[in-house]
Amino acid sequence: MSQSVKGSNLRVDGNALWVDLMETARYGGTPKGGVRRLTLTDEDRQVRDWFVRTCTDLGCEVSFDSMGNLFARRPGLDNALPPITMGSHLDTQPTGGKFDGILGVLGGLSVLRALHDSGYTTRHPIEVINWTNEEGSRFSPPMMCSGVFAGVFTEAEVLDKRDRAGIRFGDELDTIGYRGQEPCGQHPISAYFELHIEQGPILEAEDRTIGIVTGIQGARWYEVTVRGRDAHAGSTPMPLRHDALVASAGMIMAVNDVAKAHGPSAVGTVGLLENRPNSSNVVPGEVFFTIDIRDPDDAVVLQMEQELRGRLEKIAQDNSVELEIVQIWDAPAVHFDQACVGMVEDAATEHGYSARRIVSGPGHDAGYVAKVAPTAMIFVPCKDGLSHNEEESILQNDAEMGANVLLAAVLKADQTFNQ
Repeated sequence: MSQSVKGSNLRVDGNALWVDLMETARYGGTPKGGVRRLTLTDEDRQVRDWFVRTCTDLGCEVSFDSMGNLFARRPGLDNALPPITMGSHLDTQPTGGKFDGILGVLGGLSVLRALHDSGYTTRHPIEVINWTNEEGSRFSPPMMCSGVFAGVFTEAEVLDKRDRAGIRFGDELDTIGYRGQEPCGQHPISAYFELHIEQGPILEAEDRTIGIVTGIQGARWYEVTVRGRDAHAGSTPMPLRHDALVASAGMIMAVNDVAKAHGPSAVGTVGLLENRPNSSNVVPGEVFFTIDIRDPDDAVVLQMEQELRGRLEKIAQDNSVELEIVQIWDAPAVHFDQACVGMVEDAATEHGYSARRIVSGPGHDAGYVAKVAPTAMIFVPCKDGLSHNEEESILQNDAEMGANVLLAAVLKADQTFNQ
């Protein structure tokens, strides 16, 4: 049997993939069945250690770069060729689920296992990547280390990022023991494929198994500080107050209104808020909150920003408070490599899986990797479109089918790319 025919007959072990998903959910597992595995915590170290052990047992060489990005490498026939890569992330939201991100890492692991068990050797080396700090829930912004890999951020600025407790990113990377010697961004790759849950309701609603992701919508994040004046709640008349929380409430509604006005594709979210001094009998003197706006059209994102700034400044003036808006992240819309998208589409068709093309609402590491290598993504449905939630759920069969498409797309890329 020829290598090409043998490769076309390969399938992942869906049961082993599911066992891996349940096993890794123990690292940071919550009483409600979710996962709290914030980046660079001890739980993150534990799941990284598990990943290294498991890949090493499959005969892979595992390395990590200066940002802690992990690379598990299976040799090919020509190891001078840059690897065909797969991956995603192992970190979660504070109330995350079992599948967001890690499905892409463990789906890649299932591809390595299929190659190992069958004895099939690809032309290129094949690698699975775990990108550090995709979520951005502890250290903002998200996708920082794939961003360094793509040249969007510098190592120095990311290493000096601090969480809300003032703890430095670089110090925590050293603490968990995953700062490598290879400078981030110098690891060559031929192509990159990322398997992920959809994190939205479209595939489930249309009874489709595979989302062929053509790109990622644009997004911008802001940190907003509203400064008023602390005052006694009992003795300060309403007309004389400089209430930062009242002003912020109006601003939060403005975010919602602006997003709705640019529907149906635009979204706007205030997901983090801190009220100070946060005492029941003190008029709030300062409020900090975040804004997240997104749309597939960068021009719409810009228009939303302009409208928001104008409305927030008016609200601040009307409430006699000071306003500071700092943009902390700008991710323009991404269009994936058409050849790689075609490989995913062909793989789904050849397997007979129901599929459709789709644009990703959330950002992903693939968005930054696309700046430096041909890239595509594969989506599978999640129940009720729910993600970033402890109740996040997918079907075992869907996970297996997504990993089979990943395997087939990687093998197509192995035969297509010559560098």
